Amino acid sequence: MALLPAALALASGGAIGLILGLIGGGGSILAVPLLVYVVGMPSPHAAIGTAAFAVALNAAASLGLHARHGRIRWPCAFVFSAAGVGAAFLGAAVGKAIDGQKLLALFGIVMIAVGVMMLRPKLSVDGKSPWLSRETAGKLLPRLLGLGAAVGILSGFFGIGGGFLIVPGLMLAANMDVREATGASLVAVTAFGLSSASSYAWSGLVDWPVAALLITGGAVGAVTGTKAHGALASRGGALTRVFAAFVIAAGLYVSGRGVLELVPS
Repeated sequence: MALLPAALALASGGAIGLILGLIGGGGSILAVPLLVYVVGMPSPHAAIGTAAFAVALNAAASLGLHARHGRIRWPCAFVFSAAGVGAAFLGAAVGKAIDGQKLLALFGIVMIAVGVMMLRPKLSVDGKSPWLSRETAGKLLPRLLGLGAAVGILSGFFGIGGGFLIVPGLMLAANMDVREATGASLVAVTAFGLSSASSYAWSGLVDWPVAALLITGGAVGAVTGTKAHGALASRGGALTRVFAAFVIAAGLYVSGRGVLELVPS
């Protein structure tokens, strides 16, 4: 691998990790456009497969940290994830069958939607958050299974962690507060990412050296971002709004480029 692409992959991972540490989410949505337009990966499908693997490993590392503090609602997280794993395989299979430029155009639209969702006020929950048990299964299982499958399809299709959908999905399905949902979402992000990545890897669409650089840069960036988060905690809302605006602008660019590539010259 040439020095410049390797340096750009490392820097891209650092940027993603920095954003994740600084504002707590959203950074992984940039992985695919960074790999395509900055690192210069020629295949959008390979970029999606590579990004999915890197996102899954980063989520697994974060999951370990959350688990040490006992913040994970394991029963709900496992059911939600189990429902989405098969759906993620299905979504990945459909994504691989679609033209790469069309996939990028659709990905840009998703980026715009993510940016808009980040600008909206966070969901709040009322009342006690029920744990999954024999008594609550009749109420919780249909919602966890349905929402898990829906998010899994999108995660597999676009090769993204889907945390921006998983967190509100868990809040709606199990009445979790945002902190509980954030911890539990990491189980699903890891599971969905590995499902998507394995599907793409089976087709030879994961660039392992680039994935390793992305993960390494992400780890360094996450440490820096987490430290900066403490100093900028009072400005977290403003940082999120600025990043959301950037994601929307990047989504417009990605979708526009994808559409232009489809127009006959």
